[in-house]
Amino acid sequence: MRLTPGDQAPDFELLDADEQPVSLMQLRGDRVVLYFYPAALTPGCTTQACDFRDNLGVLRNAGVTVVGISPDTPQKLREFREVHGLPFTLVSDPDHRVLEAYGAWGEKTLYGKKVTGVIRSTFVVDGRGDVEHAFYNVKATGHVAKLMRDLQLAG
Repeated sequence: MRLTPGDQAPDFELLDADEQPVSLMQLRGDRVVLYFYPAALTPGCTTQACDFRDNLGVLRNAGVTVVGISPDTPQKLREFREVHGLPFTLVSDPDHRVLEAYGAWGEKTLYGKKVTGVIRSTFVVDGRGDVEHAFYNVKATGHVAKLMRDLQLAG
């Protein structure tokens, strides 16, 4: 099931790269960008994460908190964070529970073949916990710039 603007964002509690629990509820009051990506340390996911990193000042100045979610282990997320200097929270969803709740896990076409996996997706959640924007099947390259335009933030 896909989420649409106005839906209540599914709450979650997952471990971050330092194996500390992070929940959407603890971020309540902030505008949060949740971005779901397939795998740390891969070219597309690195491009997307570095775009968030490079635009984080603008996002933070607009009161936006960024959280990246993938099926990777906390250890791999730590490595990803350290190798690329990622100054935002990365959380681990190894059983795909949160990915599924957001409609970001399912069948997709990869190199011409049908596979089941992460559907690269981004959600903007408002301070009340409601979905403000839901973007599915986003491109790794250029997505952050498009997101900032959609949120009317200057980059």
